[in-house]
Amino acid sequence: MFENTSPNRLNILQAFDRLLTIMDELREQCPWDRKQTMESLRHLTIEEMYELSDSILEGNMAEVKKELGDLILHIVFYARIASETNTFDIADVLNAICDKLISRHPHIYGTVKADTEEQVKQNWEQLKLKEGNKSVLAGVPSSLPALVKAMRIQEKARGAGFDWEEKTQVWEKVEEEMQEFKEAFNSEQEIDSKEAEGEFGDLLFSLVNYARFVDINPETALERTNKKFIKRFTYLEEEAKKAGKNLQDMTLAEMDIYWEKAKKQK
Repeated sequence: MFENTSPNRLNILQAFDRLLTIMDELREQCPWDRKQTMESLRHLTIEEMYELSDSILEGNMAEVKKELGDLILHIVFYARIASETNTFDIADVLNAICDKLISRHPHIYGTVKADTEEQVKQNWEQLKLKEGNKSVLAGVPSSLPALVKAMRIQEKARGAGFDWEEKTQVWEKVEEEMQEFKEAFNSEQEIDSKEAEGEFGDLLFSLVNYARFVDINPETALERTNKKFIKRFTYLEEEAKKAGKNLQDMTLAEMDIYWEKAKKQK
């Protein structure tokens, strides 16, 4: 197995050991750190993940470094809490992921052949089934945001060989779902909200599927659009305020003038 004995590796190990020492000291001496449980840390960890995601989308490497540090702290914190009841410690966590990576990469650590990314993914899903998963979809967390979950479900299904062959087929499905959604609202009878919601869900799912086929991450795409809208709307608010205007008193046409200017801002 590959071994890295460079001076930088020693620095990395020393830095990690320093974090473990600080964590031990805080857990034993700080009133706040002593009080924490896995349950109390959970929502904070989720918040840190979203902050890391924001930093990545903004391309702010200084913030990415900071947020990665926060996440590593949380991992060490959970392991320290578990070690207090002899459930597991950080060494168990690290060895478990190492063992998992080795077993899931038989094309590197075994005799299995996998020359493409797709073959690697298929092998990965098959190995998970052999390890006891009853379904290839069992590894998709139920608490994932719906858009991310749709992407992961489709990726898992593809790993099992259940997928469209051409992107044109996927787009035809998008158009089919769009038509069904339109029909749910164009009916002369009273709109069935549950049916309309179901058709809208089908449409979103098919759009996520198409995005996957053209190598677009729908979560990233939507979040970039969210940020773009926030930036432009904030510009609209600021410019209207400078002009002594209140958005509630402006017409849509008046607001659209500022909106078009906002679109030209970098």
